[in-house]
Amino acid sequence: MDKVYSVEQARAVLAEIRPLIEDLIKLRADAAELAAAVRNGDASPLGGLPELKAAQARLDEVLSSIAANDIQIKGFAPLLLDFPGQLDGVPVLLCWLEGDPDLSWYHRDDLGFAGRRPLAAEG
Repeated sequence: MDKVYSVEQARAVLAEIRPLIEDLIKLRADAAELAAAVRNGDASPLGGLPELKAAQARLDEVLSSIAANDIQIKGFAPLLLDFPGQLDGVPVLLCWLEGDPDLSWYHRDDLGFAGRRPLAAEG
């Protein structure tokens, strides 16, 4: 991954990909329900194996579209996205977790999620 995001750039891209994120969340739920129905031999109002395969294919497309922005997908359920960046010359990952209203966290590249810290208030 070559892109290094500023906080502002990462927030702008996050806003741009919100429709993809919303699509992914819906598809993820649909695929989970379809997979359970297929596995258990139950009927689902969403369909059966063909609809499951279609949902999985669409999930792959959406994930690829997100990753094409040089965004690291670190978690699927919940969705966890990291935008490579720098703060004060230190490599960091600007971190967004499903449910976060905005991009408000970061962690050093070498610390991972456990090292998450809030971004400094702007202004």
